[in-house]
Amino acid sequence: MEKHCSDFLLNIAIQFIKYNAVIPSESKMSARCETTGKFVLPVFRSLVAKELVNTYHLTQVEVAKKLKTTQAAVSQYINSKRAIKGTEQFNDILPRIQAEAKKTAKQLANHETTWDEVTLDFCKLCSTFYVTEENKTGDNYTI
Repeated sequence: MEKHCSDFLLNIAIQFIKYNAVIPSESKMSARCETTGKFVLPVFRSLVAKELVNTYHLTQVEVAKKLKTTQAAVSQYINSKRAIKGTEQFNDILPRIQAEAKKTAKQLANHETTWDEVTLDFCKLCSTFYVTEENKTGDNYTI
């Protein structure tokens, strides 16, 4: 029963992401989520794409399907033409992002996860980036 319930909740979250559901006003995305989505997530995607191509020898088309993006985007990630702007802002968390990207690439290459699941995991990882801020403000950003 507990497993079924968590699968059900995961499916709801995936559908929420997949269909860009409207977020209720009481749970709007914070500025930090917007910043992370604009700067950190593209770097993460770039690192995953590079790992899948260089370590697991997937084609750019295969990587694009796994990351739910285009082959052109993957090419730009691999050639560092995308996702490099503003990276100096988060050098302190870059090692954690790199470690998570390696783990994610391995799971994607071995068909152990999907990009939708990775997106949810990234949200959990992202919430750990702001622990000191959370402690100061008392806000709860746990997913």
